[in-house]
Amino acid sequence: MSKKDLTVRYAFIFSAYLFLIWGAYRFLSPFSEVADELLIKPVLWLLPIVYLLKKEKANISSLGVTTKKLFHSIYLSFALGVGFATEGILVHVLKYGGIHFASNIGGYSIWIGFFLSFVTAFVEEITFRGYLFTRILKAEGDEWKANLITSFIWTIVHAPIAIFVFNLNLVNSFLYLILVGIFGVGSAFVFARTKNIASSVILHLLWSWPIVLFR
Repeated sequence: MSKKDLTVRYAFIFSAYLFLIWGAYRFLSPFSEVADELLIKPVLWLLPIVYLLKKEKANISSLGVTTKKLFHSIYLSFALGVGFATEGILVHVLKYGGIHFASNIGGYSIWIGFFLSFVTAFVEEITFRGYLFTRILKAEGDEWKANLITSFIWTIVHAPIAIFVFNLNLVNSFLYLILVGIFGVGSAFVFARTKNIASSVILHLLWSWPIVLFR
C-alpha cells in the first residue's frame, strides 16, 4: 500500500472513530459542558492526531499551524464570517421571534462561554480542516471533492450533539445540521485559500455564537 493510500486510510478510520466514540460519549454525556470541551474532547480528538502524525512522520505545519498568510487568513475569515453570523442570527430570530442572548448561554459568564468556544473551535478545526481535509485532498487531488467529503463527515459527527445534548426535534435537528454542513464547506474553502488553520478557527468563532443562540 502506497504512503498516500495509507494516509487516506488513516483519515477514514479516524473519521469512523470520531463518529462512534464521540457519538457514544455524547449519548452517555456524564460530565459538564466545561469538562467536555476543555478536557474530554481535546483528549479524544487530538491525541489520535498526534499518534497519526508520528505514523506519517509529519509535523504540525501539515495541519496548517503556521504564521504564513496570517493577515490574509484574518480578513478572509471575517469577510465570510459576517455572512455565517447573519445566517445563524436570522434562524434564531425566526425560531424565537427575537434575540435572546441569555436563553442559551447557560449559567457561566459570557467570557467563559467565549473561551469554551475558542477551545472548541481550535480542536474541531485542527481535526477536520487541519487533518482530515488536508489528507483527503492529498489523496483525491480535487479540492471540492475533498471539501464535500470532509464536510459530510463533519456534519454526521455533529448529529449526536443535536439529538442527545441539544435535544432538538426532527425539524430543528435537520436545520441545525444544514447550518453545520454549510459552515463545513465554508471553513474548508477558506482553509484551502490560506493553508493557515487560524482562518478556520476565526471563522468557527464567528459562526459558533449564532449557533449557540440557535439552540
